Amino acid sequence: MKYVLVTGGVVSGLGKGVTASSIGVVLKACGLRVTSIKIDPYLNTDAGTMSPFEHGEVFVLDDGGEVDLDLGNYERFLDLRLTRDNNITTGKIYQSVLEKERKGDYLGKTVQVVPHITDAIKDWIESVSAIPVDGKEGPADVCVIELGGTVGDIESMPFIEALRQLFFSVGPDNFCLIHVSLVPVLGVVGEQKTKPTQHSVRELRALGLTPHFLACRSAQPLLENTKQKLSQFCHVPGANILNIHDVPNIWHVPLLLRNQNAHEAILKQLALLRVAGPPNLQEWTTRAETFDNLTNSVKIAMVGKYVGLTDSYLSVVKALLHACIACSLKPSIEWIAASDLEDESAKLTPEAHSKAWETLRGSACVLVPGGFGDRGVTGMILAAKYARENKIPYLGICLGMQISVIEISRSILGWKGANSTEFDEDAPNPVVIFMPEGSRTHMGNTMRLGSRRTLLQTADCITAKLYHNPEYVDERHRHRYEVNPKVVGELEQSGLRFVGRDESGERMEILELSNHPFYVGVQFHPEYKSRPGRPSALFLGLVLAATGQLEAYVKSHQNGSI
Repeated sequence: MKYVLVTGGVVSGLGKGVTASSIGVVLKACGLRVTSIKIDPYLNTDAGTMSPFEHGEVFVLDDGGEVDLDLGNYERFLDLRLTRDNNITTGKIYQSVLEKERKGDYLGKTVQVVPHITDAIKDWIESVSAIPVDGKEGPADVCVIELGGTVGDIESMPFIEALRQLFFSVGPDNFCLIHVSLVPVLGVVGEQKTKPTQHSVRELRALGLTPHFLACRSAQPLLENTKQKLSQFCHVPGANILNIHDVPNIWHVPLLLRNQNAHEAILKQLALLRVAGPPNLQEWTTRAETFDNLTNSVKIAMVGKYVGLTDSYLSVVKALLHACIACSLKPSIEWIAASDLEDESAKLTPEAHSKAWETLRGSACVLVPGGFGDRGVTGMILAAKYARENKIPYLGICLGMQISVIEISRSILGWKGANSTEFDEDAPNPVVIFMPEGSRTHMGNTMRLGSRRTLLQTADCITAKLYHNPEYVDERHRHRYEVNPKVVGELEQSGLRFVGRDESGERMEILELSNHPFYVGVQFHPEYKSRPGRPSALFLGLVLAATGQLEAYVKSHQNGSI
C-alpha cells in the first residue's frame, strides 16, 4: 500500500479536504485505485452529536457511520462508498485501547500513548486502507490520509508520532507527505509572506516528519521568488511546491494540480511512474468550464435552522449544484432563517421578517432540509404552507417532510393540536412520533441510520419517474421521528399520497401531494448520494419543476428518447 498524507499548517479551514480529494482525483485519473482516510483528533467517538454550527454538517455513510463532512468530499470527488472506519477519531482509538486493556489483552503492562495508542492508530490505518471502497475486489493502490487540525495541536501529537512510525516502517517509496499551508498577503505591504509556512514546516520537522511537497494556499498565483524562498527555507524542491490559489469553483483544483505536473512528482515519490498513465481529466475539465460559462440561474429558497453557517448544509448545497448544472443553470440559493418567517419575528425584528418573506416570494422553489429541535419549526410550517397553496415546487427532507405532515394536518384536516412529539410530547394530535428503533437517553448513534430500502407503492408517482425505478429506492437515513402510522389513512384522504414506505409498510418514507406541480417530502437524505455528473433524482426534479421543464423531462424519459 502507498500512502499520501495531507497535513495542514498556519490556520485551520485552508481546504485540506478539497486538496486531499483533488490529489485522489488526479491519481485516479492516472489509472490508480484510490481510497481515503480522515483523521479527526477530537475526543468525540464520531461527529453524530456535534452541533452543525460547531463543525458543519454530519455526513452519513451507507453503513450508518456519522462522520466528518470531508468524507462527503471524498465520496463526491472520488465516487467512493466509504465506511465508518474510514473516519478515525481520538475517541475511537482510545475506546478501542481501553476495551483491550479491560479485557486484559495487554497482559498487565502499563498502557501508554507510546506504544499502545500509536500502535492502535497504525493498525487501524493499515487495516482500513486495505478495504475496497470503489466496488472492485482487492485493496486500492493508494490511500490518501488527511490529518485534521493544524500541526502543533496538542490533540494531534499521537497521530503525528504514529504517522512518523508508519513512514519509517513502510519506507520512503511508499509514503508521500504533502503539507498544506497559507501564504498570506498583508494589505499594507502587498507582498506574499512565506514566514508562516516556514514556521509550520519547522514544527512538522521537529516532530520527525519532513514534507515532500508543499501545497500553498493563496489568493493569487505564487510568484517565482516566493517559490524559491519556500524551497530554500523549507527544504522542498521547487518542482514540489504546488500552488492552490483561489479558483472560480473547486472543480478547477484537480486541474490546477495536473497543470503543475503534481501527478508526475507524486508518482515519482511513490515509485508508481511505470504503473500509472497520463491523467485523463477530460470530464473534470468540461465540468469546470461548463460551470464557469453558465449565465442563467434559478432562485432556490433554503428555509432552515443553521443558515448562519453554509457548511451545515454542505451536501444539500452540492446536490443543488449537481442538479442545476445538469439543467445548465447556476444555483442561486436564497438562505432564509426559518425563525424570521414567524409572526413573533414581525414584532421583534420587523425588517428581517419582511426581507425573509420577500425572499421566499421571489424564489422559484422551496427546500426545507433536515434539522433537530423546535427552533424555527413554525417558520418552516409557514414556508411549506406558502409552497402548497401557491403551487410552488417544494422538497422537504427529513424534518422537511415531517413539517409537511404537520402543516397539512393543521390546515386541511383542522387538527389545531397536530405536532411532532419531538416538539410537544403531550400534543393532542401526535402526527409525528418517536420511532421504536432508537434510545431516548443516548444521543449518539441511536437513530435510524445508513442506507435503507424504500418500496414504492405505485409506479404512477413523480418519485418513481425521476428515479427511473418503479419498485424501490435505496437512500441514506438519519432521524429519530416518523410519521405516525395511525393517522396515515386520514392524511391520504386529504390529498397526501405516501408513495414510499419501508419494507415493513409501517414507516412512511416518501410523500407527494396530488394536484401540485412538485410537492415531495422524503424521510431519507437524498443529498448524501448525489455526485457531479450524476445528480440526485429528487434535487433534479425540484430544479426541473422550478424552471417548468419537469413534464417534458418525464415524458422524454418515458419515451426513451433521452
